[in-house]
Amino acid sequence: MFLGLAACFILGLLFSFVFRKLKLPGLLGYLICGILIGPYCLDLIGDELLSISADIRKLALVVILTRAGLALDLRDLRAVGRPALLMCFVPAAFEIVGMTFAASWLLGMPLVTAALTGSVIAAVSPAVVVPKMLGLIDKGYGTDKSIPQLIMTGASVDDVFVIVVFTSLCGLSGGGSVSWLDFALIPVSIVSGIAVGVIIGIAVAKLFKRLAVSDMVRPLLLLGISCVFVYVEDTFSLPFSGLLAVMSMGAAIRKLSPDTALRLSGIFQNLWIPAELMLFVLVGAAQDPRSAFSSGFTAIAAIFIALVFRAAGVVCCVAKTKLNLKERLFCVVAY
Repeated sequence: MFLGLAACFILGLLFSFVFRKLKLPGLLGYLICGILIGPYCLDLIGDELLSISADIRKLALVVILTRAGLALDLRDLRAVGRPALLMCFVPAAFEIVGMTFAASWLLGMPLVTAALTGSVIAAVSPAVVVPKMLGLIDKGYGTDKSIPQLIMTGASVDDVFVIVVFTSLCGLSGGGSVSWLDFALIPVSIVSGIAVGVIIGIAVAKLFKRLAVSDMVRPLLLLGISCVFVYVEDTFSLPFSGLLAVMSMGAAIRKLSPDTALRLSGIFQNLWIPAELMLFVLVGAAQDPRSAFSSGFTAIAAIFIALVFRAAGVVCCVAKTKLNLKERLFCVVAY
């Protein structure tokens, strides 16, 4: 495992540095590094590390969503209004429809399998979107119209909707039927996750005010609580979004104690540096490049068609808003 960790950190940093020098995202360097040192190429990571890679990736996601919550001002979301709600499910729904059409037409998939593929393609990665939007918030770009907050929140809720669709389609492909109760539980999962996160966030903020808890202990406590949220979501069959609870807890702390949230946000930003590296190197390691090459340009064309549908969904969400043409195009590209 230690040789695998060494390969991830040293080669991951090296690839990221090279890609940044080439004016390309360092994240792309992490992915390429993971593919090369993964089990399908050089096999330097080892089975021990690969066996827990899913847990490491989930922990990295918890880190960045906690950071996102600590930077999220609820007043910004209220100011956005309708588009924030629509961005949570409309673009994903458009993309699922687009991929269903493209996969059945270009790849010859059965309709249910094509729709299942669409639900996989439509899932947004908060680990990609959220850090970029946080960077824009820190620089003050688009914050006067809450554009980064709009995209960041939509990307986080998007997963709840897509996972429910994916689960329902899995049952359908296995010979079952679509349960409309699953779709009815989408708002329940969202509301329960937000409510639990806010309640715990208020309690934690009051705890920090009453007790002299050091700045090193506070992030550990938040990480522990966030891990409990994710554990509950993964273990119990409850309509509950652990990831939304993580964000909501951070947002509640920011609301009640902005100074504390600012300090914690800086700590989680530093934690995100190794977390991001491990996340995307291990994501790369899970990819078999032979599968990508065997799919050919037809699969790329299908993904492109799905993205066109997704872009149309975003355009519908930001229609009749105060955003100008450039800002609307940015939302399309960012999403």
